[in-house]
Amino acid sequence: MYHNLQFDAITDNLGFLLQGFGMSLVLMAAGLIGGFLAGCLVAAVRHFRVPVISQIAVVYVSFFRSMPFILILFWIYFTLPLITGRQIGAFESAIIAFIIFETAYFSEIIRAGIGAIPQGQLSAASALGMTTWQAQRYVILPQAVQKMLPALVTQSVILLQDTSLVYVVGLRDFLVNADIVASRENAIVEVYLFVALVYLVVCFAGSMFASRLKRRMA
Repeated sequence: MYHNLQFDAITDNLGFLLQGFGMSLVLMAAGLIGGFLAGCLVAAVRHFRVPVISQIAVVYVSFFRSMPFILILFWIYFTLPLITGRQIGAFESAIIAFIIFETAYFSEIIRAGIGAIPQGQLSAASALGMTTWQAQRYVILPQAVQKMLPALVTQSVILLQDTSLVYVVGLRDFLVNADIVASRENAIVEVYLFVALVYLVVCFAGSMFASRLKRRMA
């Protein structure tokens, strides 16, 4: 039983722990950027009801929003090499899985943001002589971005939390490195308290930022 907590294990291994946290941030950034860009494309296809492709997009979004991320990661890491004929590393598999998975969520956030803008504004822009593209770019999208920002921040926080699942493919993220330090230094309580504190600070800050944005948008 622990009577006095000793945090030397954390200070002595801080560089190793931060290296793992850096990996988590890289995965988050890749999933955020890739998922958002691909999500914009999927949202545009659905918004403009592109024949056939929009139906495929609906199936894509519904399917991946119904699957747990860890299952997608397993499929990419173990199944994709059987299809392509070449082994895919753990890092590459995680990046691909995050982008595929987050695209489905970001596309819905973007589509909802665009759909929240009254259609009368598009008609007004057309009456002023704007083309459809100009109306979307200068009238609809700036307002839609404001409306979708809180949800985008919230999804980014969830994305950071999901990076802890990459341990299943042997990728050393923050949680895996913490587990290594905890076992090696026999400091399970101290290390996991530190991990919990880091996640709490980062995710709570993100959640508060999202709530603040939502209040400002209201």
